[in-house]
Amino acid sequence: MLKIDGFDSAVIGTAMPWNNQSRTEVLIYDGEMMVEILMADGMSDEEAREHIEFNIEGAYMGEDTPVICWKQEDHVL
Repeated sequence: MLKIDGFDSAVIGTAMPWNNQSRTEVLIYDGEMMVEILMADGMSDEEAREHIEFNIEGAYMGEDTPVICWKQEDHVL
């Protein structure tokens, strides 16, 4: 499984999404915990969310790409 460096404490579990016709186990991260980790390193809330959006969520690393979970009220569906 691929890990996102620096966010081990934000791991909340694993998932097995379908990729083509197979399933691959991937890590699930709590998005809010990731924001808190970045804020502890000196980023503002807005900077942390933008960093996650552009540098982490936007990076596809193949079928092993980790999943970031956000509370529903944090993002409009």
